[in-house]
Amino acid sequence: MDSQPPLDLQGPTDGDTTLTLADYAQTAYLEYALSVVKGRALPDVSDGQKPVQRRILYSMSRMGLGFGGTNGTVGAKPVKSARVVGDVLGRFHPHSDQAAYDALVRMAQDFSQRYPLVDGQGNFGSRDGDGAAAMRYTEARLARITSLLLDEIDEGTVDFIPNYDGSTEEPRLLPARLPFTLLNGASGIAVGLATEIPSHNLREIADACVALIKSNGKLSEEELFAIVPGPDYPGGAQIISNAGDIADAYRTGRGSLKVRARWKIEELARGQWQLVVNELPPGVSTQKVLEEIEEITNPKVKAGKKALSADQTQLKAAMLSVLDVVRDESSKDAAVRLVFEPKTSRISQDEFITTLLAQTSLETSSPINLTMVGIDGKPTQKSLRQMLNEWIAFREVTVEKRSRHRLSKVMDRIHILEGRQLVLLNIDEVIAIIRAAEDPKAALIARFNLSERQAEDILEIRLRQLARLEAIKIEQELSGLRDEQKKLEDILGSPAALRRLLVKEIEADAKTFEDPRRTLIQAEKRAVAEVKVVDEPVTVIVSQKGWVRAQKGWASEKAAAANGGNGASAPEYSFKSGDSLYGAFECRSVDTLLVFGSAKDKSVRVYTVPVASLPGARGDGQPVTTLIELDAGTHVTHFFAGPVGASVLLANTGGYGFIATVENMMSRQRGGKAFIDVGEGEQLCRPSLVGGASGAEPMPAATHVACASTGGRILTFDITELKSLPKGGRGLTLIDLEPKDTLAGAAAYTRSVKIEGIGRGGKEREETLEIRTLNNARGSRARKGKAADLGFKPSSIVRVQ
Repeated sequence: MDSQPPLDLQGPTDGDTTLTLADYAQTAYLEYALSVVKGRALPDVSDGQKPVQRRILYSMSRMGLGFGGTNGTVGAKPVKSARVVGDVLGRFHPHSDQAAYDALVRMAQDFSQRYPLVDGQGNFGSRDGDGAAAMRYTEARLARITSLLLDEIDEGTVDFIPNYDGSTEEPRLLPARLPFTLLNGASGIAVGLATEIPSHNLREIADACVALIKSNGKLSEEELFAIVPGPDYPGGAQIISNAGDIADAYRTGRGSLKVRARWKIEELARGQWQLVVNELPPGVSTQKVLEEIEEITNPKVKAGKKALSADQTQLKAAMLSVLDVVRDESSKDAAVRLVFEPKTSRISQDEFITTLLAQTSLETSSPINLTMVGIDGKPTQKSLRQMLNEWIAFREVTVEKRSRHRLSKVMDRIHILEGRQLVLLNIDEVIAIIRAAEDPKAALIARFNLSERQAEDILEIRLRQLARLEAIKIEQELSGLRDEQKKLEDILGSPAALRRLLVKEIEADAKTFEDPRRTLIQAEKRAVAEVKVVDEPVTVIVSQKGWVRAQKGWASEKAAAANGGNGASAPEYSFKSGDSLYGAFECRSVDTLLVFGSAKDKSVRVYTVPVASLPGARGDGQPVTTLIELDAGTHVTHFFAGPVGASVLLANTGGYGFIATVENMMSRQRGGKAFIDVGEGEQLCRPSLVGGASGAEPMPAATHVACASTGGRILTFDITELKSLPKGGRGLTLIDLEPKDTLAGAAAYTRSVKIEGIGRGGKEREETLEIRTLNNARGSRARKGKAADLGFKPSSIVRVQ
């Protein structure tokens, strides 16, 4: 691990030297967390490497496993991976050999890294999750692109620190010539921090660096995002998120992109065709897609259930209706080739593709979390601009150090050559002094005013170097060195010259290692599997104990028909013993059933169940708890079914309420969403329709609200005094309640409401209040209302008209 400053474990300053266990645990855990964050899990913005990766690369460089030759194109002979791992563990990284080998393997996988840093020979695993062969079987050497990380390591560019036992030194950072943090990306989980940096195209990142340097950091965000349009994944695929979403992720350092596979349609004989997927999203393998299709087409009963759920059965039928065969034809020639054959060639290709994308990982989300260790040594989340600017600052310092190092070497060589040049001009005298003097070194220094370094070099010079030709070579070398000295001094003395050199080197490296973009960026709508539902009238029947079923047709029409057209009588439904009717909602098969779940002192959650997925009216139906996922301690309290545009009055026993539409409350998650805030000890009252519902005789939009308290007070007011809250909440005060009074319910209405409650002897009572009576309790919202002599204690209020 990198050296960390020791944490101060001093005890209290009042003379007591004891340290409490809590203080010690806190200090020790912070030290451990800092070690994990900076020493294991997060890459550095400067070179893009984690410590173990940096140590592997440096160790392999020391072993001579890099590329050499005139143009750096001659590769070393690979050695056994076990030898590399042993050197890394013995010198730099005293941890698990498997951890070091896993890091080495990842750097060699072309499906994990956009620009692999290790050239592996043998089995280094596959994108299907197959592990690499044991380290004693595989061989490795450095990839050519690592020259961008290691070529300047011995030119004074980076600081070296002692290794774990002080026996040798290792580089604190590598002198990266390009921002590898973005080129290869990174993934890691630390203590309290995580990172997920996608890979990018080398040419695009290089161009962005050049543009930022030339503009002196004043490049606009629009121009920057035009140069770097998005990630470039190793496996290709297609990013379907729009440019705005990508820009937001780059701007904030966090986001999620939608990525889908790429495919082609292959035409076969007799009008047949097949879909061939040849590029997959990051983190997705052919094996994973095959397992998902197997799970859909051959589902297993979930734990705790006796049969397949309606969703499983519906999904299986939808998949088998379009898909006949799927097979994996991937090989050495085709890294990914997943073939899907349709049930029949007459199936729409768009429908076939949409079904596969919506139900499998062929379309998925790829997270972005640009967290790393910055140049200040602090782990933080950065934007794309910050990452590039920090790397440019690091590179400027690196080039400045390299230039100073080279200048010192040049000046030393010039000093030596000037001494030799002086000797060659006076060669006979020099030889005479050497032959005659007892201390030739001191004599030469005194006679020719040489430095000790020059005198030492002259005494060690070979006779062949005294030839006339050698004098010409010295003159030529001195001329070249003085030119180089001038250039280096210009670079060190002029920030503009330093930036020009940066641009020149970045463009040269990009030209050497650039390659075409693999990932297509083209915005598309996310694939959604649409289940075809016949739009027809239905009646959703809900019992007090939460059993639900859907009956075709509207109950009121059926009751009227059964009565010979003489008006509708109340329909009758059968339930299990001890159960009764909660409500019958006349709606359509394309509508939604909302289930309201309450838990003690928690927000009310709203669960969404499509009416089309409800069981038929034969029998007692199905418990609604099998169609949703309730949290522990949550129980179902109320229901409402209707179209997405229907608006509902939601009130709680604390006297607060608001209006929301069905669409506002809908959620794709089976676990629902928190929508209604309630205070301590408060509960949700029965929802009341405001308007927008369907049915044989749809109710008109409500004009007023009636509130009834358990203490027998009634208040009515105009519905315009209420607010609509699309995102939910607690709402406004409906009625001013006495300290021990609670709200029995609130109902929207136009002409009449029905109050239900419990009378003497526990007998259920109800009373319908017409508009004339309701007008007597008219007031403004949040007033106390008027006492009503009902003769029973109200428990709920429902709309009649």
